[in-house]
Amino acid sequence: MAVELNHIIVSAKDAKASATFLADILGLEVGDKWGPFYPLVVSNGVTLDYIDTTADIQAQHCAFLVTDEEFDASFERIKAAGIPYWADPHKETPNEINHLFGGRGVYFDDPDGHVMEIITAPYA
Repeated sequence: MAVELNHIIVSAKDAKASATFLADILGLEVGDKWGPFYPLVVSNGVTLDYIDTTADIQAQHCAFLVTDEEFDASFERIKAAGIPYWADPHKETPNEINHLFGGRGVYFDDPDGHVMEIITAPYA
């Protein structure tokens, strides 16, 4: 059997708002609430299951491989919303994108401090 990532639980102070934030950037829709989760399914079937928490949140990093057209649309949404962005995960290069591995990439934070990344070429 091939091993595939099926889902990841993403803690948030407001799960619905955080799921909606990322869905809006990526041009996706949040699924119906399932138990305590607000699911966001990406095209390869992996689900980000957002859950409310009152505990301190440990920031996670999620990278999304997108087409050039999806990158352009998502990046425009980031800029239009006034969301800070960086070319690197350490936030040393603000207001720029990177061009690693012949593609383009950008990092931005979600409302809970999770570091999100969109890339057009895999880093492997």
